[in-house]
Amino acid sequence: MFQNLTPLAADPILGLMAAFRADSNPHKIDLGVGVYKDAAGHTPVMRAVKEAERRLLATQVTKTYVGPAGASLYNEYVAQLILGRELAESTRDLRCTFQTPGGCGGLRLAAEFINKCNPGARIFVSDPTWANHIPLLGDAGLQIATYPYYDYATHSIQFDAMMAALEQAHKGDLVLLHGCCHNPCGADLTQDQWRAVRDLALKNGFTPFIDLAYQGLGDGVDEDCFGVRLLAAAVPELIVVSSCSKNFGVYRERVGAFTLLCQDNASMKAASSLIAATARGIYSMPPDHGATVVEMILGDSVLRLDWEQELTQMRERISGLRTLLVQQLRAAGVDRDFSFIEHEKGMFSFLGLSVPQVQRLVKEHSIYLVDSSRINVAGISEGNVDYLVASIRKVLG
Repeated sequence: MFQNLTPLAADPILGLMAAFRADSNPHKIDLGVGVYKDAAGHTPVMRAVKEAERRLLATQVTKTYVGPAGASLYNEYVAQLILGRELAESTRDLRCTFQTPGGCGGLRLAAEFINKCNPGARIFVSDPTWANHIPLLGDAGLQIATYPYYDYATHSIQFDAMMAALEQAHKGDLVLLHGCCHNPCGADLTQDQWRAVRDLALKNGFTPFIDLAYQGLGDGVDEDCFGVRLLAAAVPELIVVSSCSKNFGVYRERVGAFTLLCQDNASMKAASSLIAATARGIYSMPPDHGATVVEMILGDSVLRLDWEQELTQMRERISGLRTLLVQQLRAAGVDRDFSFIEHEKGMFSFLGLSVPQVQRLVKEHSIYLVDSSRINVAGISEGNVDYLVASIRKVLG
């Protein structure tokens, strides 16, 4: 059965991770892997997470199964986090939330559910989008279409072209939108642009599908949910997949959620039963530890305040690094305008370098990033920015 298999090429990010670890250059910089890093280059465990884990270990009395839907209190807290308490309450009879194994598990569960509802349904994804969107959605049987999003020449959203393409999306189609901190480009929709998307969804009848992976790392915990809440208050059907990996720093614990908003209670109940059966057929039920930690933080006023304060520090650090990089490039006399980086959101931006220039950064300077020139801004620090800027200047000639 297995004798004729051909090895697949390594995932670009995973390949970079391995190469970075093997590199002996003391000046090496990892700008590829999409995790938050502090000034020392570490991905820390947040204070509130440590305290919640301490309490959990002291009080937990069972490791029994939680069921396909996961922990009900976690699910309710996540719904309130993404929708806000008022909207979460007003939509209570129209929505369901399922705890999932990370955002990836939520995306795949949603895709499998959609394919059971409407086999081969078409989903429009932005060009560019996070690379793993395509296999997570397409391998479940959904048909992938694309819409223009990022203009590499102007480093801005091609909104008119985007909306023209989405005019082709109709009832039965879905449109995948990044809730905030677009991965990989960092260019987010404005509030007016979100309103235009809402109006088009209502006119054409397509179902918005929002991937909310970076809540709190753009403008703020509530501010980053403007698009989610705008659409949830208006459209008859909405899918939101959210992740706690970045904003709670629980990457390896695999904590996410799939929230579905339906037009009526009967549809919600039927959908909920199908989602539960789908989850049961994929992974049976989600892991508990990380979700319980998040649940404890969101349910305790002291822990939540500490979490929000540390998340604010993380967000402000990333924003400050954007400004620092742009200022240092300008001060070094680099003859190219990188000011767009300062105005983008979240951990990612494109440098706008060519593939040969990126490969020179990797091979000659031990600065690791993918060929698209997407960088994880959080990988920059006050200690490595001078070397990074000097290296960029060299490859630009």
